[in-house]
Amino acid sequence: MSDLQIAAGNSAVYAGRRARLDQLMQRGVAVVPTAPEQARNRDSQYPYRYDSYFYYLTGFPEPEAVLVLIAGDNGRSILFCRDKDVERETWDGFRYGLERAREEFHFDESHSISELDALLPKLLADQPALYCHLGSDGRWDERVLKWLNSVRAQVRTGVAAPAAIHDVRALLDEMRLIKDAHELATMRRAAQISTDAHRRAMRAVKPGRAEYEIEAELLHEFRRRGAQAPAYTPIVAGGANACVLHYVRNDAVLNAGDLLLVDAGCELDGYAADITRAYPVSGRFTPAQRDVYQMVLAAQAAAIAAVRPGAAWNVPHDAALRVLAQGLIDLGMCEGSVDKVIEGGDYKRFYMHRTGHWLGLDVHDAGDYKRDGQWRELKPGMVLTAEPGCYIRAGDGVPQQFANIGIRIEDDVLVTASGHEVLTHAAPKTVEDIEALMRG
Repeated sequence: MSDLQIAAGNSAVYAGRRARLDQLMQRGVAVVPTAPEQARNRDSQYPYRYDSYFYYLTGFPEPEAVLVLIAGDNGRSILFCRDKDVERETWDGFRYGLERAREEFHFDESHSISELDALLPKLLADQPALYCHLGSDGRWDERVLKWLNSVRAQVRTGVAAPAAIHDVRALLDEMRLIKDAHELATMRRAAQISTDAHRRAMRAVKPGRAEYEIEAELLHEFRRRGAQAPAYTPIVAGGANACVLHYVRNDAVLNAGDLLLVDAGCELDGYAADITRAYPVSGRFTPAQRDVYQMVLAAQAAAIAAVRPGAAWNVPHDAALRVLAQGLIDLGMCEGSVDKVIEGGDYKRFYMHRTGHWLGLDVHDAGDYKRDGQWRELKPGMVLTAEPGCYIRAGDGVPQQFANIGIRIEDDVLVTASGHEVLTHAAPKTVEDIEALMRG
């Protein structure tokens, strides 16, 4: 089944989300554009990826499209998209066109994208509120302001412009935080593909190979299994490179005795997986590597155990941090009590990020982490990562055996009614399981 067929086949799901947004808005007009195409160089473009908010509401995968949702008693959903063009399809591939897009994606109306500027002022007239997202694209902001000014210019004829402008993302972020059954099914598939890719990569690691060779194994498995792309640029970082949090050059040679940190997940039908593991290049952890790895693994176990409905967002992070602080004390890299190490921030030399983030259509997905100054409560249907780490750079005054060890262990965790489900549990992460797989 093609990506186009998958999107159209789930059109009722997207129509249901539009109906829910209609209820939340009550009255007004929402205008949600998809992402523009981006030029890569003189005569080619980057592979197209739609805007996540637009796709969440439409499932429509083509560029040059805008959703207009009119809420209220006479509410309707309108898609502006590209016209059917047989000549362009010869060069660029299939286009839905107006009628087929309207029918297959369950819109009330469809219009040519070329009519957007002419029709939007009419659709905004006498509406109490406009829901859009200003501030992310200056050119789009200019178009929105022109539509509003066009309506305001008609005030002497009795036409009123929207009196209020709201950020539609505030409503959509809350909707996107709780994954529905369709989303969870897709994310489980993405997790399985990404898990198998990590297993493939572990088998391929050996001294003398390049980081990009391991990256190629990951990308091969993603695409072979039907994922459209990596969800983000993979991090394949050997030795000291693992202590660079966003290392993506992936061009160094793997040396015997080093660790290789791999942070990679696929994107499937728009949804991301996000897994990090650390593999010993020679197939066996050194004693020092094992000690640090076991510390990070215990911290992750504490974080995952704290994921449950009703818990505050920060509870998993705090649980992981206490384990890491004690571990750093035990390894001789921090001094004092656990509370002193945490309050003084001494641990930040080795652990400088939070323990997780929301996951979904974006790898760092939509949704606030605090509401009214308080960490938000975890609820069933939320998906987050659990990813503590430890990064010990040479020159930090640490024993030589620990220098240039960079470890992060990351899994994707669904909050369930009774606790949690680790979507990526099948990716090996105990010392014994990793070493056994690499020997095999």
